[in-house]
Amino acid sequence: MRCWVDGQLDSQPPTRYDAGMADIILTTLNARYAHCAFGLRYLLANLAELQPRAGLLEFHIQQRPVDVAEAILAQQPRIVGLGVYVWNITQSTELVALLKRIRPELIIVIGGPEVSYETDQQEICRLADHVITGEADHAFPELCRQILSGGHPVPNEEPHHRSALGVLPLAKNGHAPFVPDLNRVALPYDLYTADDIAHRVIYVEASRGCPFACEFCLSALDIPVRNFPLDPFLAALQRLFDRGVRHFKFVDRTFNLNLATARALLQFFLDRYQPGLFLHFEMIPDRLPDALRELISRFPPGAIQLEVGIQTFNEEVAARISRRQDNAQATANIQWLRTATGVHIHADLIIGLPGETLESFANGFDRLVALRPHEIQVGILKRLRGALIARHTDEWEIVYSPQPPYEILQNKLLDFATMQRLRRFARYWDLVANSGRFTQAAPLLWKDASPFWSFLKFSDWLYAQTGQTHEIALARLTDLLATYLGQPVRVNSGNRRQARHQ
Repeated sequence: MRCWVDGQLDSQPPTRYDAGMADIILTTLNARYAHCAFGLRYLLANLAELQPRAGLLEFHIQQRPVDVAEAILAQQPRIVGLGVYVWNITQSTELVALLKRIRPELIIVIGGPEVSYETDQQEICRLADHVITGEADHAFPELCRQILSGGHPVPNEEPHHRSALGVLPLAKNGHAPFVPDLNRVALPYDLYTADDIAHRVIYVEASRGCPFACEFCLSALDIPVRNFPLDPFLAALQRLFDRGVRHFKFVDRTFNLNLATARALLQFFLDRYQPGLFLHFEMIPDRLPDALRELISRFPPGAIQLEVGIQTFNEEVAARISRRQDNAQATANIQWLRTATGVHIHADLIIGLPGETLESFANGFDRLVALRPHEIQVGILKRLRGALIARHTDEWEIVYSPQPPYEILQNKLLDFATMQRLRRFARYWDLVANSGRFTQAAPLLWKDASPFWSFLKFSDWLYAQTGQTHEIALARLTDLLATYLGQPVRVNSGNRRQARHQ
């Protein structure tokens, strides 16, 4: 838990703030301690004159909501701003219920992707006083100003005017449909602390939005793509670099969309390269022109990780979900990255897309394995709130779990038993192939055969032996793998995912 106190971050929060210092508490439950609440830092940076009256408390989902509530209420805030995501919605709902039961007069404002859509269907939205949907950089400060000045808007009232900021922050379920001007958004990077830099993932972004309309993804609703002014952003990166940051995780959905910006960023880090520098980018798989290739090829091995979202090689399925991708060019780009650079390639495929058969997914998986990315994340289709993938539910008889993260349970082409097998396949693939522990042994599982069908057979066998997918000790997993292969298995030291803050 962390607490922002009068411009300084302490590792432990004080019992309470000084008078006037705790009017606003910004908080969330991160998936784990190593993750920083990037969005909350944006809100804090943009509070302007209210920043001295604000605090930032971070928790993680392993903590009990009642203990989180205790820590928040100890600061005696008037407003609590809570970031809500698919990974913390259950705990966040319990937390808001506790806060309102203990302190009914406390004003609770919630925001984040999980409560930006379908607000009328969610208990947490009913419990909270205000819901800000979309980007809240300007909407949240404007709402706080009204509340703290005594102009607290009445819950459920309809927005009746636009503020000077060009947003509509007044309603109970107040959408902020006018995306903030990134030229006027204060950057949050100076709010990262020495402890953050030493122990946590440092998130940065050069742009927001996505130009594509892939229906499984909420970014498809985040249009248009907007870039932060480059010079101030590079200056902020320089300050982070001067403070010792060497791992930068870019959250841009399309790092290589704007070639001028991508080139400027790569050149910035190339000019400052030091051993230990690590950059994570998400890239459009079929867009890698010579100008970017030349810069990427100059980085030493391991300095860059590219997250390459293939999702499906089935062109009919891709068209059905409005995904545009040149598979031939994407294949050529991955081959070039793998053979001509030291880039670490993290590729993604999704199980359960409408129209994707088991055989079709197997073919795509084998095609991707042949390209030799360092990791293949096998994801399960989720029906995220607001995502357009929901329009296929009836036609393809898709059944989703009602519990977050709302993964598919079955559809017309993949029954429940098959989906369970594939869920185990994804988990075991992560443990064996992605972990970096078995780089020599793992390929033996599919030597001279289909990687998918071979690993599925191993997955079925492994589950029959263990009856579990989690809490399998490394020593036991190693012994089981050796038994299945009929030969000793060497375990590599280290873990590639831990090394990259994954």
